[in-house]
Amino acid sequence: METLSISKFKATCLEVLARVKRTGQPVRITRRGEPIAEVVPPQPSADLPDWLGSFRSRGKILGDVVSPTNESWDALDP
Repeated sequence: METLSISKFKATCLEVLARVKRTGQPVRITRRGEPIAEVVPPQPSADLPDWLGSFRSRGKILGDVVSPTNESWDALDP
């Protein structure tokens, strides 16, 4: 594991964070030689279940959904 002093980390913080994310290698931060923190890459996010088709067993089609309707809608009338 790479070790950086806190002053070096402060000067190169954005670069260190980008490197940790890119390589996956953690970095230990020290103050006067004593470890005070570790920068580790984020855990992979849990994949969300696929929402497409999730209600396929819950819906019911009542009647013809393809043919045009002869009913007037209030939204269309001025």
